[in-house]
Amino acid sequence: MFIQTETTPNPATLKFLPGQTVLDAGTADFPEAAAGEKSPLARRLFAISGIAGVFFGHDFVTVTKADTTEWDHVKPAILGAIMEHFQSGEPVMEGEAQAQHAANHDEADSAIVGQITELLDTRVRPAVAQDGGDITFHGFERGVVYLQMKGACAGCPSSTMTLKMGIENLLRHYIPEVLEVRPVGV
Repeated sequence: MFIQTETTPNPATLKFLPGQTVLDAGTADFPEAAAGEKSPLARRLFAISGIAGVFFGHDFVTVTKADTTEWDHVKPAILGAIMEHFQSGEPVMEGEAQAQHAANHDEADSAIVGQITELLDTRVRPAVAQDGGDITFHGFERGVVYLQMKGACAGCPSSTMTLKMGIENLLRHYIPEVLEVRPVGV
């Protein structure tokens, strides 16, 4: 098994491509070890000292290190844990996958929300996935779109610029009712 490694715009996060499907559908975000209890792969990765976050996409795993940890010290262990997991035959997730929670918006805004989520799914999420992350829609209220950055994008120094200059401009161009984009926490 050959696992490719790619850098991301977030210097604390690396993207690992095992050459096979990680998740059949959706994404899974584990911003701390306790969140990864339902994933044998996340548990293996969090067992490595210095790992601060784990994120799964369709065909990649992103790992975020602690500020005091050097990549040279943890990268070989991460590669070993990913390889060991896929050779074990264990599932990536145990039980039901995490359900996305409902987004907040007025019923009158349903058409606008449909346009927002379609643009996010077709134009934004594929680009963000290339950088080892994801973005989820959390709500639309009085012209403000609330989004959450996940994986490599959470805590990335350029995430504010991505939200404001990239996503906000795209949404405002296609949907005049959108006035602003704001990030939400976990």
